[in-house]
Amino acid sequence: MDDAFAVDYVAFEDAEIPDGVELESVEAVIIPAEAYTSADYAAAESDRLWGKVWQAACRVEELRNVGDFVTYDIVDESIIVVRTAADRIEAYYNVCQHRGRRLTSGCGHARQFVCKFHGWRWKLNGECSFVNDRKGWDEGVLTADNTRLAAVKADTWGGWVWINMDPDCEPLLDYLEPAASLLGPYELDKMRYRWRQWLVFPCNWKTALEAFNESHHAAITHPQLSKWGATTFYACHAEGKHSWHGPAVSTGPGRPGALNGDMADDAPPAGAADARVTVAESLHAIMDGVNSCTTEIMVRAADRLVDELPAGTPAHEVMAHLTASAERDDAARGVIWPKIDPEHVARAGHDWHVFPNSVILQGITYALCYRSRPNGSDPNSCIFEVYVIERYPEGGEPVTEWVHVPDPFDPRWPEVLQQDFENMPEVQRGMKSRGFKGARPNPRQEIAVTNFHKTLAGYMATGAPRPI
Repeated sequence: MDDAFAVDYVAFEDAEIPDGVELESVEAVIIPAEAYTSADYAAAESDRLWGKVWQAACRVEELRNVGDFVTYDIVDESIIVVRTAADRIEAYYNVCQHRGRRLTSGCGHARQFVCKFHGWRWKLNGECSFVNDRKGWDEGVLTADNTRLAAVKADTWGGWVWINMDPDCEPLLDYLEPAASLLGPYELDKMRYRWRQWLVFPCNWKTALEAFNESHHAAITHPQLSKWGATTFYACHAEGKHSWHGPAVSTGPGRPGALNGDMADDAPPAGAADARVTVAESLHAIMDGVNSCTTEIMVRAADRLVDELPAGTPAHEVMAHLTASAERDDAARGVIWPKIDPEHVARAGHDWHVFPNSVILQGITYALCYRSRPNGSDPNSCIFEVYVIERYPEGGEPVTEWVHVPDPFDPRWPEVLQQDFENMPEVQRGMKSRGFKGARPNPRQEIAVTNFHKTLAGYMATGAPRPI
C-alpha cells in the first residue's frame, strides 16, 4: 500500500463504543457473490428489479423549458423524459413504433421526436403526428392509440424526476417513505447542480454503490479524515427499502444530539487543540478532499473563527458561532436556510441509500449524491455518477453539464473519491475468487448493505442473504 494511505490498523482493533452511544444491530449474514458476479443474475435484474422500481432519472432543472428532454438508459432500456408543459413532465420508452429505432440520445431540446430511419414523428405529448406513406396500410390499421409513444410513469420529488416502468407501481411518495419525510425539511428541490461527473467502472453497479452507503471503511480507506474526529463508530439504520448512516448520537449526559459521544459544555483542558483552528482545518480538508459536504460560505466563515472568538472557546460554542455566521452570510446573498429541528437532523442521519441505486449525503444547503447503473447487462461494468447540488440565490446557480472523466485518478476527481475508486475494481475481482464465499457485512456498521440485499432479494427471488 502506498505510504500516503498507511494506517496503524492496530489502533482500531480494540476500539470501544463511546459511552452513552447505542448502535443498532442486525443478524450477521453472508451475501452470495452471484449478486455481484453472475451474468444470469445481472440479466434477470432488467425485468425483476429495474422494470419494477422508482429510480431517479434526472434533475428537474435539466428540463427548464417545454421541449427539454433527457434520455435515461438503464440496462437495455431507454427512456425519454421530457417537459411537455410548464407544469408537466412525462416519460416514454425511447423507441419508434414503426421499426424500433431509438429516437433520442443524451439530452437536448426538441419540438417533436423524429425517427431518423423512416421519418415517423411524434409530438411532445407522445401523439404520432406523421407516418411515412400512411396509405400503405389499410384504413383503420394505424390508430392514435397504437402509434403513440409508450408511456412510462413519471413523478417528481426532491428536485428529481423519478420514473417507473411498472404501470401498476405504488405512488412515488409511498415508495420513498420514510426517506421523503425525513429528507423533506432539507428542501432538496431548491438546490441546483454545482458540479457533476461520471465514468464507467470495471465493477458491478452494487459493488460501486456499496463503497458509499456505509462509513465502516472510512478509517482505513480515508485515514487522513480520522484527524478531524472519530470515524470508527457510525449509527446505521434500515428504513424500509432504504437506509441511512451517520455519526453515532450520544444518549448519555451532556448536550443532547451531540455526535460521537458528546461535545462538552466545559472549556477544553489545558493543552487541548484549539477548536477554532481544528474546525477550520477540517472544513478545508473536507472541501479539498471531497469538493462537497460543506460550502465555500461555511469555509470562509470558519476561517474567521480565530479572529471572532477567544482562545479556549468550547467546541460546541465554536460550532454554534460558525453556523450562525454562515447562515447570516448566506442570507445576505439571498440564500435562506431551511429551519430544521436539531432532533430531526439527528433522526435523519446524513447518508441515505435510496433503493435501489441512489445515495444522498444531505446538508443544510448542499447534498453530495451518487448514482450507479449497470452498463448494459455486463455484471462487471457500471456507469457511476457523482454530483453535488447546492442552494444558490435566485438565478445565481452555475451553468453545468455532465462531464465524462474516464480516468478514476484524474485530478478532477477529488482525493477521497479516488481512494474509494481504488477499492471498487479490486473488490469486483476478489469476489470472483474460489476462496470467496460471500460478503459478510458488519452487523452494526454495515446495516445498509444487509438491508439493501434483503430488499433486493425480495425483487429478485434469489441471492438472498443467509445467516452466517
